[in-house]
Amino acid sequence: MTAAAQEGTLLSVVVPMYDEEDALPAFAARMRPVLDGLGARYEVLAVDDGSTDKTAALLRDLSADWPELRMVRLRRNSGHQAALTAGLDHAVGAYVASIDADLQDPPEKIPDMLELARREGLDIVYGVREDRSTDTGFKRWTAGGYYWLIRRLVGRQVPSNAGDFRLLSREAVEALRELPDQQRVYRLLVPWLGFPSGEVRYVREERVAGSTKYPLTKMVRLALDSITGFSAAPLRLATWLGTVAFFTCLLLLAFCLTVYLVGATVPGWTSLFVGLLFIGGVQLICVGLLGEYVARIYSAVQRRPAYFVAEDTAGPAGRTAARPAVRSAIRPEVRSEARPEVRSEARPEARSEARSEAVDGTGRAGV
Repeated sequence: MTAAAQEGTLLSVVVPMYDEEDALPAFAARMRPVLDGLGARYEVLAVDDGSTDKTAALLRDLSADWPELRMVRLRRNSGHQAALTAGLDHAVGAYVASIDADLQDPPEKIPDMLELARREGLDIVYGVREDRSTDTGFKRWTAGGYYWLIRRLVGRQVPSNAGDFRLLSREAVEALRELPDQQRVYRLLVPWLGFPSGEVRYVREERVAGSTKYPLTKMVRLALDSITGFSAAPLRLATWLGTVAFFTCLLLLAFCLTVYLVGATVPGWTSLFVGLLFIGGVQLICVGLLGEYVARIYSAVQRRPAYFVAEDTAGPAGRTAARPAVRSAIRPEVRSEARPEVRSEARPEARSEARSEAVDGTGRAGV
């Protein structure tokens, strides 16, 4: 897609993909007629998140017959939210929709989202699942618990049962790109922006092929990132647990003194043992909660890019359209202070080698 064509692009559809070779043919067969029917210029930006199967090769084959299909291949598996970040950074459309390749979210709803956003002047349109009967009972139970907890910790602005199937205006996308968050959870970041929003409801379908890329461990990690990234409630919980432990210790102290005065010290061993276990457990919980926040601070201080791009099939035009997100995440004064120090420590030839390696195949510094 040329630079001139990109300027008139109405819609970009961002599709994070990881080992989706089985689902790709069905996805393309279903997505293309929907977007062709818009009667407007669009692009499908498939972000290959370091797939180990034939996903990248299939995308190249599909793009030969589907010129609107564009692949951005990451050098390594960076995670679903990082792949979404890469898609948002590279998308050029006036509106940007995000959808997974497993077709559990229906592509046919994207025109409805676009029409609603343009008719009512909305910057955000959420795809809300009103029927999740195709999910397992465990999945429905854990998802319900996640949204129940998040809405109480973060706020009621977070729509229930709304994942990463949504439509964003260009203004909303640029606002997201300006945020300095390192570990992003877009289902919470997007509502936090406060832009005018609407909903399009749909029935969640079964996965068209392949296996889920969100096992229990990743769901737990997403929940932890959501809670620690958007609420200080766990720290307050640690404070309350410490308060309860303190008053429990006072009660145990009074009990121990009473037992000592009546001369029955041996029977108090059980209560003392239970008290020690309780206090030790509370301390470990508090240390663990503090560790989660310290880890987030450590990650933020490192300022490592969320991803590195290995290939962009749009070529130089696509690389020109997408600006590095790291540049927006670091304040100008910080960059001006840090730049002289880097120049003094790195040899000119080392800098030129590093620059050629970082730009190789991407034309941008890896964000």
